[in-house]
Amino acid sequence: MRPLLLNTYDIRGGAARAAYRLHRGLRAAGIESQMLVQSKSSDDPYVEGPRSRFETLMGVMRPQFDILPTYLYPRRGNGVYYPGLLPGNYVKRVRRLKPDIVHLHWVAGGFLHPSTLVDFGAPVVWTLHDMWAFTGGCHYDNGCGRYVGTCGKCPALGSSRETDLSRWVWQQKRRKWTEVSLTVVTPSRWLADCARKSSLFSDKHVEVIPNGLDLSVFRTRDKQSARELLGLPAGKQLILFGTLNANMSQRKGSQELQEALQVFSKVHKRRGYSELVIVGASKPISPPDFGLPVHYIGILNDDVTLALLASAVDVVVVPSLQENLSNTVMEALACGTPCVAFNIGGMPDLIEHQRNGYLAKSFESRDLAHGMQWILENQERWCALSKRAREKVEAEFALRIVAERYLALYLNVLDQAGYGCGRPKLNGVS
Repeated sequence: MRPLLLNTYDIRGGAARAAYRLHRGLRAAGIESQMLVQSKSSDDPYVEGPRSRFETLMGVMRPQFDILPTYLYPRRGNGVYYPGLLPGNYVKRVRRLKPDIVHLHWVAGGFLHPSTLVDFGAPVVWTLHDMWAFTGGCHYDNGCGRYVGTCGKCPALGSSRETDLSRWVWQQKRRKWTEVSLTVVTPSRWLADCARKSSLFSDKHVEVIPNGLDLSVFRTRDKQSARELLGLPAGKQLILFGTLNANMSQRKGSQELQEALQVFSKVHKRRGYSELVIVGASKPISPPDFGLPVHYIGILNDDVTLALLASAVDVVVVPSLQENLSNTVMEALACGTPCVAFNIGGMPDLIEHQRNGYLAKSFESRDLAHGMQWILENQERWCALSKRAREKVEAEFALRIVAERYLALYLNVLDQAGYGCGRPKLNGVS
């Protein structure tokens, strides 16, 4: 079995980490997995990236080129929007590698053009890490719901015209998606429901397979030792928030988080007891007032340090207003750290309310604050939540389980496509 996983990056960003972990899990299980990426950061010999300095430069520049048409919309929002209009240039490389299955992941940022899917010469599986595949270019619709129809009049673009860029992109995808044999996978039940409701994927088979973790890396560690290694205070209750930049997008819940932490510090009188840790951002010139002392960790790319940080804190809060299957939450639960999030998107797939964390009422900042307080106020309760958090991940998100489910899907897709393939046996992987 030779699956080829395509992702714009190999280890940069949440979708890349999820795809790369699957790639590593498949190889550990004896499957000849390879990756093909537009920009390579790892030294993995089974990941193919740019082959020259020029290709490396183009890998950096293509995302910038791809978003150029959005500058025609001066009222566009700050969410991620890629039209996917650049010509594709990876078909020959895919064919040269002769995969049994082409497995797409996050392929925006100038990597994939819709027309290329029909030319790969192998069945296609596509794991969606956001909504881009079935929208007119946005990666999350922020509740607009226009992907159920034909897009157009796009709020992400600030457009008032029905025949705008989003409608044109939607039309390109509709024409090409119908020409390819495509199996869709989503990591969360919420995203599966969205895909099935969409006009572009309503006729496609949609499976739900979560992302997986290597539980020998993401495991419980001694909290005080982890804090010493990371330079975090020993005598405080630490709340972790993860963001990709200091100026968080609206979808990530910046306003809701600030409101919740203000309530937490004042109403629940946690100032002096609790402090905030922010990963993924350096301290900005004008930092927002969260009502608590803040430790900015910066960007962490390696799993060992991410696992160490998840073990060092007491609770992880993810205030996203729309989210697929949060890597941050899964990693924290695997390390025995309870989580707080709004009851939206894929959060219920991970957080069992008051069993391994707290699901706050959607978009209600005060309930988010109450969830943090509820977890932190009782040590015996925290220990029970921590134990259940680890058990949840071991039962549902262990990398071996996820690799087995993908192998079964690959074989089923090949059978339906008329390819004969004996069932490989999996080696041990946690």
